[in-house]
Amino acid sequence: MSGRALFCEPRRIRRGGALALVFTGVLVAGAVTGSLPGPTDRKPAAGSTQAAAPVGRHAEVAEAAEAAMAAGTSPVEAAQRAVSRSGDRWGAVYSPDEYEEFADALDGRYTGVGLWARERSGRIEVTGVGSGTPAADAGIRAGDRLRSVDGATVDGRPVTEVVSLLRGDDTDESAGTTVRLGLERGTRTWSETLRRARLSRDAVTVDGLPGGITVVKVAAFTKGSGDEVRDAVRKAPADAGIVLDLRGNAGGLVAEAVTAASAFLDGGLVATYDVEGEQHALHAEPGGDTVRPLVALVDGGTMSAAELLTGALQDRGRAVVVGSRTFGKGAVQMPGRLPDGSVAELTVGHYRTPSGRGVDGQGITPDLEAEEQALQQVGTILAGLGR
Repeated sequence: MSGRALFCEPRRIRRGGALALVFTGVLVAGAVTGSLPGPTDRKPAAGSTQAAAPVGRHAEVAEAAEAAMAAGTSPVEAAQRAVSRSGDRWGAVYSPDEYEEFADALDGRYTGVGLWARERSGRIEVTGVGSGTPAADAGIRAGDRLRSVDGATVDGRPVTEVVSLLRGDDTDESAGTTVRLGLERGTRTWSETLRRARLSRDAVTVDGLPGGITVVKVAAFTKGSGDEVRDAVRKAPADAGIVLDLRGNAGGLVAEAVTAASAFLDGGLVATYDVEGEQHALHAEPGGDTVRPLVALVDGGTMSAAELLTGALQDRGRAVVVGSRTFGKGAVQMPGRLPDGSVAELTVGHYRTPSGRGVDGQGITPDLEAEEQALQQVGTILAGLGR
């Protein structure tokens, strides 16, 4: 497996040939790149050694792309058809520019308007707005409902499609373009025209609750986020509990999720995964805080690497998991270069929690079911754990 990079990320959809990385919001979804099986976190830039020379199923897709080049047709489209025929629901093909955009996402940079959303009862609800972003400047706030994007209704549509609309059809060139949003707040309806911008987002934020409780919110496992979690835990009051908020976290670099696990575990198994039948394991580093009470908050937007972390903390009895069932994305992808420089990402295996549970298609069931008031309940839960 030397030289190969594996991915474990939420699904992508294509609209008009553009890359639309799925996230429960406008931030592009993270990928697990350069983290399996090795410890590095190098960017998956087009042409880099992160995209391995094609073998196995990757070779089949590469052959389709090569045949298309020889025939004077689009190698990317040919590769996409080959991936679709394979039945790999998580498989995708990146153009070189799209792959570079993907690399930027791993560093926490994205193009959009600065709002995050989720689907609720068939409607799209804004869950957060980044400070200093176009959405914030327009007065949009959490709790508002998004009714349309550029005149197209979003009611009943997957949040993934809405993300694609918000980002624009060309992620490399959409910064500076405008998008018109139809919004609703209570009985008020109005529209706002926003200009997309190149933005960055803090992947880890730290807040406090009464009683000294520390809330560590991880929006995505981008580069450096694991160390940020460990730093937050070290600085948290020693006599109070910790809340690890993974709601809406669509995944990211698995190496960063493992580093985050190391903040709460004294070494040991975090997850196992298989790659084309070959078994591997991920282990936490020793020295984590195993004493302070810990609650992990999850929901249907908790995916991939965030589920891997949740499963490890739950299986090893380190955290009480509170919220709703997670998304259920436990496939591992590996990228391979195509003859024209594009990259095909194919599913090559699946990961399991320390107890051997499969996550893909199943998700993780919380220890305690809770919806809107989950964060308000953690004080009682931590008190019961002896905080």
